Amino acid sequence: MAYSSSLTDAEWQILEPLLPEVLPAKQKTRPLEWSYRAIIDGILYRLKNGCNWADLPKDLPPYSTVYWPYKQWREAGTLEQLMTTLHERVRGQVGKKPQWTTLIMIDSQAVKNTCNASIETKGFCFYKATNGIKRHLAVDSLGFPFFTHCTPANVSDDAGLIAMLTQNLNYFRAKPAHLPKTTLLLDHGYHPDTLPSALELMYPQIMSKIQFELSPKPSKAEKVAAGQTGFVPVKARWVVERSNAWMERCKSLVKNFERTLEHATAQLNLCFIRLMLKRLAATA
Repeated sequence: MAYSSSLTDAEWQILEPLLPEVLPAKQKTRPLEWSYRAIIDGILYRLKNGCNWADLPKDLPPYSTVYWPYKQWREAGTLEQLMTTLHERVRGQVGKKPQWTTLIMIDSQAVKNTCNASIETKGFCFYKATNGIKRHLAVDSLGFPFFTHCTPANVSDDAGLIAMLTQNLNYFRAKPAHLPKTTLLLDHGYHPDTLPSALELMYPQIMSKIQFELSPKPSKAEKVAAGQTGFVPVKARWVVERSNAWMERCKSLVKNFERTLEHATAQLNLCFIRLMLKRLAATA
């Protein structure tokens, strides 16, 4: 039986050739009784519907058969590799440079924890009055992420940004020096004056390749002149806010149901892998 979360034939044709490149080395175990497509359908069912692993429908593989490959792929960095590969293909499809960009929009989203979360993941964000975790995203103009990162909710936006970029310094080290600087567009919860010194401790040349910019925020006078009231979305910033909204289509991401921050980040990556597969299949 096909579910709304299941891969279509067109999506599987895109994903299947990528799997041998990103799957961990096969251990000497007995052959799988289920296909990788059925296993991935089980993983995606749980992502979209938010059920317990043990409550997967009976026409999908048993939860242990689904969870074991997912655990291996998560620990081996397979999901990050797959997200990067699909992201490059999505950008190439619309005529953008696959790997390099001149604009990255960054934002964080605080979400509540459930009872599954470990004590190490818990933190209280006073600004959002949320006891849980923060999801940090760095997306391009299409809304798909270059980087993802999760922290306890009490970690400031600045500290979360520094941690996310520090984990991905190889991306900036590999960027050719002749390319224009990448603008990192931030909202007013960040402090771009203090960020460079912290990042230069990790990579002294990083500010020769990136620059920070605060997103414009319309004043009251500008809103009155334009006949606008209340919240007014800023075009460039609204892209990353839309990415946050995309995540909430998955019931397993409405709150944090994962025990560790690494597990929570893997779920983010899986969500965007699913979205990019849909994009590639729809425009193929």
